[in-house]
Amino acid sequence: MKNTIPKIQKIYVINLERQPLRLNEIKRELTYVSDCNGESLWSMYEKYTAVDARDLGDKFFKDNLVDANYNLAEQLFVEPQPLALPNRFDLESPIQMSRPEIAVAKSHIGIWQKILENDDEYALILEDDIWFYPGFSNALNKAWADVQSTLNGSFDILYLSYEEVKNGAPKTFISSNLFRPVRGLWNLSGYVLSRNGASKLLQLLPCRGPVDLWINHQFDKIDVVALKKSVIRQRLDISSTNSYSILPALTKIGAINSEGPALFQIRPQVHPVFVFGNQNTGLTSVAMALSMLGYRCCNDLKSLPKTELDKLLMGRADRIFNAYVNIGSLATQVQLLQTLFSNARFIFTDLKNQHSFLENVASLNYAVIRNDVSNKWKILCEHLCCAPPVCAFPELNDVGQRSLIENTISNTGKKILSSKRDASPWIVDSATSWQGIHCMPSLFDASSTQITPVKIIENFESIVGSNWILREDTFTDNLALFRPDNIYLQHENGVTLDVKLDSLGVRDYSAAAITSQEQFLYGRFEAMIKASNTPGVVTGFFLHRNSPRQEIDIEIAGNRPNVLIVNVFFNPGGPGAKFDYGYRGTPTYIDLEFDASDSFHQYVIEWRSNEICWFVDKKLVHRRVEWQPTPIPHLPMSLHTNIWPCRSKEFAGILDNRQLPAKTLINSINIDAVQVKTVTYHEHTCL
Repeated sequence: MKNTIPKIQKIYVINLERQPLRLNEIKRELTYVSDCNGESLWSMYEKYTAVDARDLGDKFFKDNLVDANYNLAEQLFVEPQPLALPNRFDLESPIQMSRPEIAVAKSHIGIWQKILENDDEYALILEDDIWFYPGFSNALNKAWADVQSTLNGSFDILYLSYEEVKNGAPKTFISSNLFRPVRGLWNLSGYVLSRNGASKLLQLLPCRGPVDLWINHQFDKIDVVALKKSVIRQRLDISSTNSYSILPALTKIGAINSEGPALFQIRPQVHPVFVFGNQNTGLTSVAMALSMLGYRCCNDLKSLPKTELDKLLMGRADRIFNAYVNIGSLATQVQLLQTLFSNARFIFTDLKNQHSFLENVASLNYAVIRNDVSNKWKILCEHLCCAPPVCAFPELNDVGQRSLIENTISNTGKKILSSKRDASPWIVDSATSWQGIHCMPSLFDASSTQITPVKIIENFESIVGSNWILREDTFTDNLALFRPDNIYLQHENGVTLDVKLDSLGVRDYSAAAITSQEQFLYGRFEAMIKASNTPGVVTGFFLHRNSPRQEIDIEIAGNRPNVLIVNVFFNPGGPGAKFDYGYRGTPTYIDLEFDASDSFHQYVIEWRSNEICWFVDKKLVHRRVEWQPTPIPHLPMSLHTNIWPCRSKEFAGILDNRQLPAKTLINSINIDAVQVKTVTYHEHTCL
């Protein structure tokens, strides 16, 4: 960069206050790179404290800087999906930005304002998870020279770091080193912004959607150029803290065909944790919050199961749980617990009636989290030396201390295969002899929703009714797109769902799925089904929700129509919590001792607050209680039935097109359940 042309006067690094290690790494990067005068870029560095998503409110929608709602059409403008069929999708349906996306946008906007205030002619803006590609200085010098010779020495924004959309960004080359994009550049982790460019961007606010998406929509209003090759890369050894709001929408239209297992990787370092308090002081909410931090939490019991209690009071490490909340029998054991576990943390939801043993136990390491305070995450996470999740603190009704039931009912179904489970803090390892916690149902509903009992008898005299949605989307493991045209009314036998060859761009098959209009919290769900026996095809009857993901499954794979697959997915949190982890779940394979494709059979899921039971033809074939191996799903779910071709050959076999169309018949669906009438969310996304 010659002294006769404008120079970069400042380098701003966006860094969260709670991530000093990232700042140290980028300082090292800046020290290694020199400017045209031989001085390290470190001499121009200034930290910009990023907006923390954890400080944002839960109900953010729009202010004068950011509009948190955008839509699929705006996404497809930046990255078209040529194989998708946009006329079949709701392009204008709002998608709400995640809190991390809002925080990132506000951080960039804050720097634009700072550039304008400080009168910087040009500034380099960097996120704190980048590294400079070899040859960075040389490439930037060449580009800067081209700016002088071809652009009269000025521009609004110069991309140094970007990722082009899959099918390439439309562009015009203006030199051997620079191009002018029309659209199609993702990532905004390294760029040079002029004072004039900052002024233009601020005038174009609010930012609608993620900032790197929104800025593509402004390319025709600003002077934007990019290096022919990205010279700033994002580090792969640093876990991203972002949460991408567009992914569910892209998955539903089939634009995402595969994704790695989404498993929760965080494990707490400070444990065990013991929580005490009085009824209706937020005990169940604290238990859920601990689960969201990665603790395996046993809560709201009069006493622990004997094996767990014995191990705990002997100070053994091979316990099932590392957090215990509102366990009545432990209230008199605080002194012993402190002696056994020097690293233990104690929490009280109030101090009423707690003073006696607090005074008698020296140096008890405890915190108080009252139900009426607003900074519960801060108090809890500072006490446990961990970072809070980027979502609201759960607000649940206290369920109270439940009694254990000693007489248990053993599973009568013939289990034929030991199946792999996800590695998760909310799944007990199958290698243990643990039998779960059989307790009385709660006297108090932990859900904060308004509910009403309902009975629905559906014989499918009409396909379109007030009870059901005919789906028109897909998910990653599904080789097909769901289509209403694949659902046929059979007056004597309900409806037929089929899978067939169908050229749909993003998929080569079409399939069928029906979803309940309403959501349910506990109840009995029955279907008369004649399943498909086509290898590669899955018949499903299940309950499901997202955010957090919870699921109770019945599935029959076409390559083994004599086997019933039951499964439970559990993630902690209240409605809206972005905990959608899980790949395999916790499947159990049961020998039906008949071919489910030969005739209709009755399949039933009975879901209660303390157990789940699966029945086939009125016979109990499987039963799970609390923590056998997961907690019982506790939030409202939609009811689904479907047929779909599976991407996994291991799960359902190899799909042979010559055996299509594949058919599943649904004679009837009966529901006797608790229906949710008022909720703070609405979703029908099927995974």
